[in-house]
Amino acid sequence: MQQCDFAVIGGGLVGSAIAYGLASQGHQVSVLDEGDVAYRASRGNFGLVWVQGKGQEIPLYSRWSMRSASLWAALSQELFELTGVATQHHNPGGVHLCYSQAELANREVELNALAQATGRQFTFDMLDHDQLRDLIPEIGESVTGASWSSWDGHANPLYLLRALHNGIRHYGGEFVPGSKVNRIRRNGGSFVIERDHQTLTVGRVILAAGLGNRELAPQVGLDAPLVPNRGEILVTERMRPLLDLPTTYLRQTGEGSILMGDSHEDVGFDDGTETPVLAQIAQRAVRALPALANTRVVRSWGALRVMTPDGYPLYQASESHPGAFVACCHSGVTLAAAHAKCLAPWFAGAEAPSEITPFTAERFHVQTSIPA
Repeated sequence: MQQCDFAVIGGGLVGSAIAYGLASQGHQVSVLDEGDVAYRASRGNFGLVWVQGKGQEIPLYSRWSMRSASLWAALSQELFELTGVATQHHNPGGVHLCYSQAELANREVELNALAQATGRQFTFDMLDHDQLRDLIPEIGESVTGASWSSWDGHANPLYLLRALHNGIRHYGGEFVPGSKVNRIRRNGGSFVIERDHQTLTVGRVILAAGLGNRELAPQVGLDAPLVPNRGEILVTERMRPLLDLPTTYLRQTGEGSILMGDSHEDVGFDDGTETPVLAQIAQRAVRALPALANTRVVRSWGALRVMTPDGYPLYQASESHPGAFVACCHSGVTLAAAHAKCLAPWFAGAEAPSEITPFTAERFHVQTSIPA
């Protein structure tokens, strides 16, 4: 029976960032990953490090996203120096495109409210068409304007995942793919984790298995009311430089491909693609960047977001099983730096980051009727 300080269940972006943070602090960490049969939200990620517009209902989420965005450049440099893997992180700001004066006006009202709610920590500018064209010379004529924020950027999710895995190994942690966790049980002050052909005894356990947390959380006294939400993405052949900064739905990779996304579909666990949805994504992209017309699409995919009922993250410590935690969200790239640098210390015994206070499952336990 193997033993270690921490088991992180789930080797995607959320689990790997947390495991990297713990390992870099000197803790003995094992990442237990189901393998390629698992739903891979991390490998379908669009790659935005995005702040603008987030947290309108819960402004602390905007602060949490800004905290992560502010730590991202240092994390990326740290991972490169440790592993030689560049995450392609860039922080040129980002734009959200608007197609009418009414849409532009509504966007300004929403972002003004968010800026006020964060004490003006979140900042942005509204751009008319000519100002936007200064940033994106080939922007389509039908685009009225955009919101722009210096907080936004982008990175390559796959390189980030590789860098995190290599970083975990650099600090003596282990990444153990192969099978799903079947059972978690208490044994005195420890946890015994059972998976096919392996039993592990650990001091603390972090559930970061995405949608798999739905089955694991109740075993340690937690609740993970998660549902899948499909997003589809198209990728073009490599192109000349067209986009120096990401938009909400378009970004150009370090290799020159243009990523076009995304959709929001309630289709259960179907992670395939549908031609009508892909056609809508392509049409919207060409409207924004006419230079994309007649460009060859070389790949498309669907992936399942990990969504709570309100779309915000879930971070919680178990009261009935001290030492067990759950962590899940659909912004694994944006929040990677906060997960590694701020959330991991909480799991190791530090104070919880103040920004995550609202993000427990209790917010979903709303009484809908008055008992007699």
